[in-house]
Amino acid sequence: MNDNLPTVITAYLSAHEVRDVEPALVCLTDDAVVVDEGHTYRGKPEIRDWLARAGAEYTYTTDLVATQRVDDRRYVAVHHLEGDFPGGAVDLRFRFTLRDNHIAELVIEP
Repeated sequence: MNDNLPTVITAYLSAHEVRDVEPALVCLTDDAVVVDEGHTYRGKPEIRDWLARAGAEYTYTTDLVATQRVDDRRYVAVHHLEGDFPGGAVDLRFRFTLRDNHIAELVIEP
């Protein structure tokens, strides 16, 4: 299923899944924007802080269940999460926008 996604997105998702902050940051533009749980993080310093703590209070598994190429710059990866967070299971859409072969924007939402 990863065949539908550019290498920069699969590299980011792999790093994000294991909470490996620095390799995830390499995939982003310097002025990248991430939106998660109603909060917006701008630039690598804010995103670094978010990555270091995102989901850390929970134990969960994640499975990539769908991908979509919207156009040359936009892609969607859907992950199914199950764990000890409120609700216990959720499908999250990771909506990526690329610029110059890096992630310029990531919006994570159900």
